[in-house]
Amino acid sequence: MEVLYQRCCGLDVHQKTVVACAITPEGKETCTFRTMTDDLLQLANWVVAKGITHVAMESTGVYWRPVYNILEALGITLTVMNAEHIKAVPGRKTDVKDAEWIANLLRHGLVRGSFIPDRPQREMRELVRYRRSIIRQRAQVVNRIQKVLEGANIKLSSVASDVMGASGRAMLEAISRGVEDPERLAAYAKGRLKEKKPELQKALQGLVGSHQRTMLQSQLRLITFLDEEVSRMDKEIAERMRPFEETLERVDDIPGMGRRTAEDVLAEIGVDMSRFASASQLASWARLCPGNNESAGKRKAVTTGHGNPWLRDTLVEAAWGAMRTKDSYLAAQYHRLAARRGAKRAIVAVAHTILVIVYSLLKNGGEYRELGGNYFDERDKSNAVHRAVRRIERLGYQVELQPV
Repeated sequence: MEVLYQRCCGLDVHQKTVVACAITPEGKETCTFRTMTDDLLQLANWVVAKGITHVAMESTGVYWRPVYNILEALGITLTVMNAEHIKAVPGRKTDVKDAEWIANLLRHGLVRGSFIPDRPQREMRELVRYRRSIIRQRAQVVNRIQKVLEGANIKLSSVASDVMGASGRAMLEAISRGVEDPERLAAYAKGRLKEKKPELQKALQGLVGSHQRTMLQSQLRLITFLDEEVSRMDKEIAERMRPFEETLERVDDIPGMGRRTAEDVLAEIGVDMSRFASASQLASWARLCPGNNESAGKRKAVTTGHGNPWLRDTLVEAAWGAMRTKDSYLAAQYHRLAARRGAKRAIVAVAHTILVIVYSLLKNGGEYRELGGNYFDERDKSNAVHRAVRRIERLGYQVELQPV
């Protein structure tokens, strides 16, 4: 095989040690370093002394990050690889052999690196993902509150659509303070919920004891804390996103996308689309399109596979919102596909379309242009008319068409 890189190094990264194998025209040398910062600086000096131009390592959990942080400043080409793509021959696995195997694959150009953004975007990713984790944790606490209410025969969720809304929160605070009179509790209703006071009084009549009050007090304090943390993260992320304000506004125009969703997407993929050759490659990286599995001329069942779970979840969430947007192209696409392929496949297809739209906006600029909910009918008007006529005729009617 052709040697592409004369001076390269393979790293087998673990929690406590890094095994480095350098291959140069002078020969092959293997050395083991610990993972403390001082030791990693020694690794960096060793790499520089060897004249290494390319370094490759496995994406082992989060253990590759300290190594990447140190070597990133050297100006050499770093490649982080998926461990699934570089499995060595079974039965011959040691740390030294793994490092040598990685170095040989890199030397002959047989490895494909993962997308590793620059340090500012990596920090933005961590903030956005942490905010999303806090929001998920808050949702878990809300579910626990609902469990406590059910255990106390309080059926608030049967009347109020949002238990943690302004009205529901005020009622829960009152219950935790010891208020038991359903009329007093129902008086905390605000807005349209005031019209449901008789139902609220029935729903708020329960068997609340000291145990339930203690649980509610603790959970409401936790909800308050999590809300404050989300607010802090929102401010920090908004400050870091300030240079991309115009881009955020253009992405926000897409149906189903909100400000927070747009921030999540940009934190994951960045704003520089030159790193992705096409929208199809970006969709493949996000695993929002099916893979290929064909043998002997037969196509076998395939799934979308595992990609970036944070980006995928965000886009699927946006797709559900777009599906509920009236008179929109994305909603029309969902209903068109769901009738044939089912809701889950249709929502993944809409998420794929949203990602392609985001790619186009970031790559080519411009504004989002809504095609309308009747786009597919207008694109093939004769077929749409023919299908409608056939459907009415099957019901026993004769149809005569007159243009308006």
